[in-house]
Amino acid sequence: MAAAVAATPPSAPDTYAPGRAAIADHHKLVSPKAVQERFEVELNGTKQAVSVRGADRDNPILLWVHGGPAAPETPTAWMWQRPWEDFFTVVQWDQRGSGRSYQLNDPEALKPTLKPETYVEDAVALIEHLKARYGKRKVILLGHSWGSVVGLKVAAQRPDLLHAYVGMGQVISFRENERVGYAWSLEQARKDGNAEAVRELEAIAPYPGDGPLDVAKMTTQRKWSVHYGGLAMHRKDADFYFRARRLSPEYTPEERVAIGAGSELTIGTMFPTLATTSMAEIGRLNVPVYMLLGRGDYTTPSTITAAWMKALKAPRKQVFWFENSAHLPMVEEPGLVLRAVVAHVRPEAVRAGDGPKLD
Repeated sequence: MAAAVAATPPSAPDTYAPGRAAIADHHKLVSPKAVQERFEVELNGTKQAVSVRGADRDNPILLWVHGGPAAPETPTAWMWQRPWEDFFTVVQWDQRGSGRSYQLNDPEALKPTLKPETYVEDAVALIEHLKARYGKRKVILLGHSWGSVVGLKVAAQRPDLLHAYVGMGQVISFRENERVGYAWSLEQARKDGNAEAVRELEAIAPYPGDGPLDVAKMTTQRKWSVHYGGLAMHRKDADFYFRARRLSPEYTPEERVAIGAGSELTIGTMFPTLATTSMAEIGRLNVPVYMLLGRGDYTTPSTITAAWMKALKAPRKQVFWFENSAHLPMVEEPGLVLRAVVAHVRPEAVRAGDGPKLD
C-alpha cells in the first residue's frame, strides 16, 4: 500500500505535451484485431473511468486493480504495459475517488462509500461488464498493493468470475504490514547512523499501535521506508515512477492534478479504518493463485504474504520472487514479471477457451 503522493501541478506552459504526443503515437495499436478504448461506466451508482488496450481482442482479459488507495496505474502504465498487450487485453480501472474517476463524481457524496466492500462490489460489477462487452467467460485479476485487498476479496467471494488471481505487493494484514515495515525502516536508519530518521521514526512509536491507523504517522514511516528502498529497491525515491505521469498519453495535466485530490480524499477517509482489515483468515481459494513478490518490498512486506501462501489451499498456487524489486516489480524487473505471467498465468485462461495458444 503506497503512501499518498500528491500530483505535481501542471506546468505552465505544458512542456510535456510533445513527449506525450510522441508516446501516444508510438503506443497506438494499429492491428485490425486490436482494442484501444477509453470509456466511463456506472458501477454501483458511481461513474468510473476505464482504459482498455490489447493487440488482439481474442487474448484473455487481464484486469489490473491499482493500489493507493486512489493511486491509478493508468497514467504510469505506458512505462511497462505495451509488451503485456501482445498477450492480454489489459484493463486499467480508475477506482472510485481515484484519478479520472474522481472528476466524475461529487467527492462529498463519495465519502460514505469509501469502504473495502464497496470497492469489491465495484470490481465484480466491472468484471461482469467486461465479460459482456468483450465476449469472455472470465478474466484474470491482478491486484497491486491496496488493489490486492480488493482482488483477494473478489477471488474469495466470486471465484466463478476469475481464471486466476495474481497478487503483487499483496496485503494480508494492514496492521502487520505497518508493524513490519516500521521495524525494518527503523533498523535501516540505525544501521545507517541516520540521526534524523531515527529521531522521526522513534517519535511515532508505538507504530502502528492498537487503534485506528494514523495517516500522519504512516507518512513518516513511508518517508524513510522509501528512502531505504522499500518502495523501489536500490533507490532512495520513486521519482522515476511518479514523474512518468507527466508523459502519460492517457492523462491531461488537469486529470493528473486530480490524482492528488483523490488520494487526499480516499486515504484521509479510509486509511484509519483499515487497521482491522485482514485476509489472514482466508485459508482456501477456489481459483489458481499466483504471487509476484519483490524481495525488498517493505511497503507491503513480502515475507507476510509468503508465509500465508504456504498455508493456502488452492487448485494451483505459485510464488515468484523478484530479487531486485521492492513494491514495483512491473517497472523494476519488467521482463521477468511479464515472463512469469505469460508462462504461468495466461495458460489458465487459454485452457478455459478464453484466448489463443501461443506458438
